Amino acid sequence: MRIVVLGAGTVGTWIADTLCQKGHSVTVIDIDPEHTRRVNNELDVRVVTGSGSRSSVLFQADVLGADVFLALTGVDEVNIVAASMAKSLGVRRSVARVYAPIFRDVSTFDYHRHFHIDRLLSLEHLSALEIVKRIRNPRTVVMEHFARGDIEVLEVVVGEGAAVVGDALRDLQLPKGVRVGSISREGEMWIAGANDQLHAHDHVMLIGRREEIDKVKEKFRREPESKQGIVIAGGGETGYHLARTLEGDRFAIVLMESDPKRCEYLASNLRQTTIVNVDATLRSAMEEERVGSADFFVACTGDDENNIMAGVEARDLGASSILAIVGRPDYARLLGKLGIDLAVSPRNVMAHQVLTFLNQGQIVSRTELPGNKICVLEVEAPEGCEATQHVLANLELPKECVVVAVTREDFVQVPGADDRILAGDTVVVLVEIAVEAQMLRLFDGANQ
Repeated sequence: MRIVVLGAGTVGTWIADTLCQKGHSVTVIDIDPEHTRRVNNELDVRVVTGSGSRSSVLFQADVLGADVFLALTGVDEVNIVAASMAKSLGVRRSVARVYAPIFRDVSTFDYHRHFHIDRLLSLEHLSALEIVKRIRNPRTVVMEHFARGDIEVLEVVVGEGAAVVGDALRDLQLPKGVRVGSISREGEMWIAGANDQLHAHDHVMLIGRREEIDKVKEKFRREPESKQGIVIAGGGETGYHLARTLEGDRFAIVLMESDPKRCEYLASNLRQTTIVNVDATLRSAMEEERVGSADFFVACTGDDENNIMAGVEARDLGASSILAIVGRPDYARLLGKLGIDLAVSPRNVMAHQVLTFLNQGQIVSRTELPGNKICVLEVEAPEGCEATQHVLANLELPKECVVVAVTREDFVQVPGADDRILAGDTVVVLVEIAVEAQMLRLFDGANQ
């Protein structure tokens, strides 16, 4: 594929290098001649020096013939303007990196839709979601990647003697806005079907809005689950996204932040997290907040060395699992020896997410789940495709797939059997890879 990367900083250079190694044709744009000179010497890419928010520079980079445009500078507004211009100029997929949460908050203004950008990605948000996946379950689908984050996924374990044991899914009488996406049993995971019966100890993926899931989750449990304790060191954007995503009755969260003003912001935006105004890198503060009794300690202070040292201290105090955000790849070999169970590299997480957009046809993104048997697809529904011709109940969907969300203009819904996909919708589908091609034929624009 032909890919244009705007921004030759740490993130942009890393991703350009990753794409080159996978055989893609890459052009890198940067306003700083020193950056473009360095990239030209280090990578097998074409470089263009200039501002990505100028049409002349985008023309010089041949954006018109590109498959993907990635705006990855450190300036949100430049990324949004450049990605919007690239989309208008004809690039097939346009992605912009943003830092400020306001740009992804559709409750105030939908920047994504207004500027016709395929995806707004936050490095900090993606890093937090990688940590979330480890805390919930490595096999869990983190739906915050999809459908603008409006849909929640909760994995529940069916308890001994729970009301649903022995019941087929069709008999559960779940609310319209809740889906059972998959079932995991004895190491095997599959797409849930209406006739599947639930067994004790099954891992069941519930998909829907939080308030709807809260109404039904206790059906699957014999007794309420004990809360797991999570201590987060650092209340920056990564720590904030992490706490916000995990909030609920499964976790007791303490967030440690040294800046009083930031603590005020966190306290006003996090409903079920205890905010503590302390320096999370001090052992005395960690002892006072009983870090040693935590099930998970997450270090995301914004500084690699501080994160590593905080993780080492937390391990020494007795925390069960140590997770850290560590940007420098050369630290990776040391972390296991220091007792850190998982180190998340923001650059690697962003690169992995970018790779999900390198698809043909109507596929916006494609993410394979662990085990390489099931994937999550975001698919656009073009005018006249078969998927728009009937209600979901009457579509010839393979039984090994489930439509879990539909994004339409400014809202997201979990569709019911009587709902219809409309042209222009973006549809999130959980599908077994073996029948992926069969499912995609329903979204073939050739039927127009």
